[in-house]
Amino acid sequence: MKPSLLVLTVALVIATPSAARAQTAADTPVAVYLPGLGDLMTMTVQPRHIKLGLAGREKNWAYATYELAELNEALNRVAKLRPRWRDFAIAEMMRAVTKEPLGELADAIKSADGVRFAQSHGKLTESCNLCHQSTGQGVIVIKVPETSPYPDQNFQPARK
Repeated sequence: MKPSLLVLTVALVIATPSAARAQTAADTPVAVYLPGLGDLMTMTVQPRHIKLGLAGREKNWAYATYELAELNEALNRVAKLRPRWRDFAIAEMMRAVTKEPLGELADAIKSADGVRFAQSHGKLTESCNLCHQSTGQGVIVIKVPETSPYPDQNFQPARK
């Protein structure tokens, strides 16, 4: 009876000295992706802004609380990974434009106030656009989401 290909492959791996296997892996170049500021905003901040807006519109306060924390984390990560963009100190700019509306959003969520939430989310959105305009990136215009780009996610509160 002939050995299977799997048995031969396993035998070959076992017979190959571990130093040779490690050297092969170490010699393989690893591509490192360093996202730019625009990439980070698109990948991490914008989805959180959208999901937060959708959760608040549906009055899903538990999920809105979660997304607000995620948005804050995303903003902090962006500032750490890209502390400067051109002549702008990113952390300082983001803090200056988002501190007040993020605080208002937290208060609106805690009080389960849909009207205040909509106002403060709108204010946050305007603040994002103000930042874009002040840095010469006014072509980037953020708006409060009207529909969900996440067809596989329900933003309504869970039924008990």
